[in-house]
Amino acid sequence: MGQPRHSRPPRRSLRTSAAGAVSAAVLAGSAFSVAPAAEGAPARTTELAQSLTSADADTSSASVRFVDIEGDGGTVLKANVFTPAAADGDPHRRFPLIVLPTSWGMPQVEYIAQAKKLAESGYVVIGYNVRGFWQSGGQIEVAGPPDIADASKVIDWALANTPADPDRIGMGGVSYGAGISLLASAFDPRVKAVVALSGWANLIDSIYSGRTQHVQAAGMLGATGYLTGRPSPETERALKDFLSSNLDREEEMIAWAKKRSPATYLDRINAGGAAIMLGNAWGDSIFPPNQYADFYEKLTGPKRLEFRPGDHATPEGSGLLGLPNDTWDSAHRWFDHHLRGVDNGVDREPPVQLKSRSDGAYEGYRSWSDVPSGTRRLPLGESERIHANTDSGANGGTIFLSSALDQFLKLPPMASVPLLPRSFAAVWQSERYAEQQRIRGTVKLHTTVTSTHSSGTAVAYLYDVGPLGLGKLVTHAPITFHDRTPGKPFGVDLELFSTAYDVPAGHRLALVVDTVDPLYIEHNPDGARLTFSSPAQDPSYLEVPLRGAGS
Repeated sequence: MGQPRHSRPPRRSLRTSAAGAVSAAVLAGSAFSVAPAAEGAPARTTELAQSLTSADADTSSASVRFVDIEGDGGTVLKANVFTPAAADGDPHRRFPLIVLPTSWGMPQVEYIAQAKKLAESGYVVIGYNVRGFWQSGGQIEVAGPPDIADASKVIDWALANTPADPDRIGMGGVSYGAGISLLASAFDPRVKAVVALSGWANLIDSIYSGRTQHVQAAGMLGATGYLTGRPSPETERALKDFLSSNLDREEEMIAWAKKRSPATYLDRINAGGAAIMLGNAWGDSIFPPNQYADFYEKLTGPKRLEFRPGDHATPEGSGLLGLPNDTWDSAHRWFDHHLRGVDNGVDREPPVQLKSRSDGAYEGYRSWSDVPSGTRRLPLGESERIHANTDSGANGGTIFLSSALDQFLKLPPMASVPLLPRSFAAVWQSERYAEQQRIRGTVKLHTTVTSTHSSGTAVAYLYDVGPLGLGKLVTHAPITFHDRTPGKPFGVDLELFSTAYDVPAGHRLALVVDTVDPLYIEHNPDGARLTFSSPAQDPSYLEVPLRGAGS
């Protein structure tokens, strides 16, 4: 700490095999993270070769050192610093800088494989353990102001202790590191490019969508926080209030989450003009894709949005092991173009890149709103009345596991729609389709609900139903209401989680609504009943976004 710019301590070389071994050790046990890159990915071999042979690149082995960086308030942040081999030959040469904050619960070696690759192509790369986790000091602030100040302190340190170029600075990361990177771009104008993978733009719409607590997601985050770090008193209070459904503190919880949401600082991010790439999975069970898509549409600077099959961090997981990976290829290309000026074509491609859950093909669009070419409305004409408090058998699966099975084996959560008990599940079905239906975007439900109590929860599921009645989950979403007058109808508009899924010819769609799902906290009092109706003056419907002939 505090060493002169041109008097850096000796560095030791780290070979590719060692980098991969360390990363593999970190991620051992996460079978969902290993997936080969698919053909037809946006990255092109010739462009990657061009990138590696440009002025900053050096094919010699990069060097690494492990350091302590003083963060906000003097908090020690454990970090690793990768430097291009060419830096040893010219002490006055400057290289673009990339800062990688770690994911939630992950140690500082998380990005070693990717950091080494980036350094070998001409970057100074710093991966650091965010405060409160592992050996770093401080407490877990959940991307609060101290975390954002830490990011700037790491940049300050890099400019004073490495050959980093102050005019070419990027940030990136997975999950927690993605959120911190986006927030840092709002408060530090030195950040010129961001790659935010499996992150959040709106924390409220992520784990409290539809005013419903995502209990498995929040519980997992809380448990890993205690296992690998030290939550602050504010973090402990927020988690306790959230999981205990303390509605008396709902406004405080929402304010706490807004303070930690990049969408809150959209104007600042746009004013800074950083080039922002967002990547996520269709089935992300912690940070659903809708909130990223909404945020993307409001960005005004250079931007890119990529959605792939999988769950939280599984699309980019194999890249952390040093294996071929489409998501990390895109990340390298994004940084190369915006920090090194490489003409790799990323700025000329359609900025929205989607990979279908069904056929694995990539599709490019000019904007998120262009993804569906039309919609089809399915009328929900018949009233349905169900009893609450019982799981009908329809559910969204289990965090990490279910969407990972969908990603690798094409096995999403399933239910036998004809056998769902109609006392606990409302069911509406379309006709059988003569041709394939390519669902692209966000399915929307509009209906009228009447409850026997003032509070309640409903979960809507959309299934692809085959000839034998077996339904494969296409998408779903929960919704919770409070302070309603018992027996008085009220309108409900619900956006299901965005997706890209192909319904085969000869299949039909089924909308199923019940009241219990292990993914969520439900608020139905004992004995509650919900009625879903379709008044003549305000008919109920399901709006399905489609691409191509089916629209």
